[in-house]
Amino acid sequence: MTASEGPGADRIGRWVDAAFRTQAALVYLFLYVPIGLVVLFSFTAGERSGELRGLSIRWYGETLGDQFVLRALGNSLVVAFSTAVIATTFGTIAALAMGRAHRVIRVALEALTYIAIIIPGIVIGIATLLFFVNLAGWANPWIAYAWSTLGLGDRPLTLGQGLHTIVAAHVVFTMAIVVVLVRTRLAGMDRSLVEASGDLYATAWRTFRQVTLPQLSPAILAGALLAFTFSFDDFVIASFVSGPGQPTLPMYVFASIRRGIKPEINAIATMILAVTLTGLFAVTLIYRRQERQSAALRAAAERTEAEPDDLAALEGQGLEPQE
Repeated sequence: MTASEGPGADRIGRWVDAAFRTQAALVYLFLYVPIGLVVLFSFTAGERSGELRGLSIRWYGETLGDQFVLRALGNSLVVAFSTAVIATTFGTIAALAMGRAHRVIRVALEALTYIAIIIPGIVIGIATLLFFVNLAGWANPWIAYAWSTLGLGDRPLTLGQGLHTIVAAHVVFTMAIVVVLVRTRLAGMDRSLVEASGDLYATAWRTFRQVTLPQLSPAILAGALLAFTFSFDDFVIASFVSGPGQPTLPMYVFASIRRGIKPEINAIATMILAVTLTGLFAVTLIYRRQERQSAALRAAAERTEAEPDDLAALEGQGLEPQE
């Protein structure tokens, strides 16, 4: 036994392992204890956010009864739902098109997709803000000229910032997430089913509707849930491109914190956390179900491939297969 393999090495290994475990535990405590305290203090019956004087759902009732909170919540739901629908639709179409594109074009599009995910939110916010400002500055004079020419009134339609600009900015990066998820599912999809559908003279649309889409549905649904969650939680991009008097719920929370932290803020943060965790939990369930279905399909394909070999072996031994 060498010196490096002696009891001293085992003792050092145990100390290193204990140090790593302790460091990991401290990191998780640092991350999740503050979140747990926010949830706990949201149920306080007191007037201060940092003290727990009995348990109550009082602040949830006051939060849901505040018209400003409800308006901000409504804006967030409209933005998140619109973003999820648009990003999922165009992301799925883009993923299918990339699968049929030339290799050079496909590699370039995949690079642009990953760049949209990696790029910081503040850069997306500034870029989209400049785009909308320049677009409005160029288009509004033409709209005003056409408005007056057609005699539609003294107040022409103008392009400005609002919920629609938040949706457009959110679609930029959430669509990239949908593309990645659908492309990953396409790579693992059984192409023999599509080929069999074509051999049976099914049209391209019928093959897509009855074969391709059911196999892609878990990835599409997961992408829609992630797009909804990221859009609902976003503050940085929305703060750049939102219109006046149209705050989302994260923007309302940030503005309220400037006036002091109240238990109402803890209740709002807990509800946002509940929405986020629900979406992520649903995505996890969908992917686990997808993995089980893929494993079952692979097992069935292996059994189907093994059956001819078993029959040939039985015939070679002069035996007949049992029913």
